[in-house]
Amino acid sequence: MPIVVNLDVMLARRKMSLTELSEKVGITITNLSILKSGKAKAVRFSTLEEICKILECQPGDILEYMTDENHKKLMRE
Repeated sequence: MPIVVNLDVMLARRKMSLTELSEKVGITITNLSILKSGKAKAVRFSTLEEICKILECQPGDILEYMTDENHKKLMRE
């Protein structure tokens, strides 16, 4: 039951680079890359809040719950 991180989608919609987001949020590019790749085990609410503020979006625009079955289908495509 993975949580899918759609940070790359939101960055593209806002025409913003990971570097620019990193500077505005005050988080290292490395940590944002870990979050973006879905390898992060947790995210602080304060970090999520700052990302949402900068990208002008809701947490649900960045994080999405996906069932194992749907995730496996997505990974095959």
